[in-house]
Amino acid sequence: MHQRKSIRLIEYDYSQPGEYFVTICTYNHECILGEIINGEMCLNEIGKIVNEEWLQTAIIRPDIQLDSYVIMPNHIHGIIVIKDESPILPVGTHNCAFLQRKPRSLGSIIAGFKSAATKRIHEIRDTPSLPIWQGRYFDHVIRCDKELNNIRDYIHSVRMIRSIASNLQLFNHISHGVNNNVLQWAINSSREILNDFMNV
Repeated sequence: MHQRKSIRLIEYDYSQPGEYFVTICTYNHECILGEIINGEMCLNEIGKIVNEEWLQTAIIRPDIQLDSYVIMPNHIHGIIVIKDESPILPVGTHNCAFLQRKPRSLGSIIAGFKSAATKRIHEIRDTPSLPIWQGRYFDHVIRCDKELNNIRDYIHSVRMIRSIASNLQLFNHISHGVNNNVLQWAINSSREILNDFMNV
């Protein structure tokens, strides 16, 4: 059986205080969180649940802080700050089952968010067996203030790019078969911006 290679940093302690950039994608990159209309991301009911649970993450965990974030139709970009101000508490999934992960680690934070959002989404869709999220997520350990500011700019650029995509009427091209994946175009464009930002 093929074993997927881990994308985590080897021997890095993801529970230590610091700033982390994460990207969480929906299962099979399905656009279930909303749609882009006239350059604006319009969250549907599922997207609103995801937004609420993302914000709830910092409320129930006094040792973390949320920085810039953006929700797109099939993924979330966000900056999570693990602070060194509170004692480490048992890790739950927003008042659900406890996890077998290191308390306060980035992995437990993401798992708690996913679990809480998934539970609520299943309740409104009545589809308890359908997966909502990709099994893994992308993370990047932010090393300095310049990198932090660059990634904030990248997150804001995603909003800008979706507006540009709309203004160029790329959605009209999709209907004529010129480009059947404007989201992939936006993602690729924003990745190029991120690569520039990471060269600090």
